[in-house]
Amino acid sequence: MKQTHLAFGQGAAVARPVIGSKRFFDIGLSILLLPLFAIVAIALVVLNPFFNRGPLMYYQRRMGLGGQPFQAWKFRTMMPAKAIVRGAYDGLEEDRIAHMGRILRKARIDELPQIINVLRGEMSLIGPRPDLYEHACIYMKTVPGYSARHQIMPGISGYAQTQVGYVDGEEGVQRKVAADLYYIGHANLRLDLWILWRTLCVIAAREGR
Repeated sequence: MKQTHLAFGQGAAVARPVIGSKRFFDIGLSILLLPLFAIVAIALVVLNPFFNRGPLMYYQRRMGLGGQPFQAWKFRTMMPAKAIVRGAYDGLEEDRIAHMGRILRKARIDELPQIINVLRGEMSLIGPRPDLYEHACIYMKTVPGYSARHQIMPGISGYAQTQVGYVDGEEGVQRKVAADLYYIGHANLRLDLWILWRTLCVIAAREGR
């Protein structure tokens, strides 16, 4: 995989010509996905009391465009906890994932509510995945090039998710950042469509985490 190293603020000129068509694409597809979102939400309202007791939705503060925080929507997949104790470079808390939540994560259905974030103008369908805000603040200080990820809208799926997959640890975050910077430097609608296709393949193969 080709790696690029961009300082914060570089690369925006490359992405700017596709912003209009990208936003139109994001809104159009998100509207088409709203009925699916409603169907899944209704199903989980019925099933969660038996398989994952607790709230349907989970809201998490993440870092978005320009380093600004926003509340990302998700279907809750983990058992409720009083506080998040996972550090920036710690692995996924596998023991907290509910059985129903594991099914949702495998098919990445847990990310479906983020089409609301897309419609609100906080996310795009395709772009660098937004990290937990507190973790992102640490990455900005310790991972070269990390800040540059935030010059474009974060995405529900992205080049790093299709090419690198789920990562943890400092080396994993560095590989994710390299993939995201490659995307920023080559962003166009054709690449977005390819990433969308690869995302559908991951969903079909149930390779999510």
